[in-house]
Amino acid sequence: MLLRRIERFLRDTEMPWTKFGRLAAQDPRFVADLRNGRMPREETTARVDHFMSAYRDGQSAGTCHAR
Repeated sequence: MLLRRIERFLRDTEMPWTKFGRLAAQDPRFVADLRNGRMPREETTARVDHFMSAYRDGQSAGTCHAR
């Protein structure tokens, strides 16, 4: 489930949910909407999963993903 993966990512990275939404989905309310039952499209889910994977890969390589 996407929301569960996002919640784990937020815990692991200590990233605020609004920042995550801005960076991953260009929507600062994205996580709040998911928490309230929003069902994202497959393309959005793939983009968010890619963001989380790339962010983690970047952290392990020591690069910064701040915008």
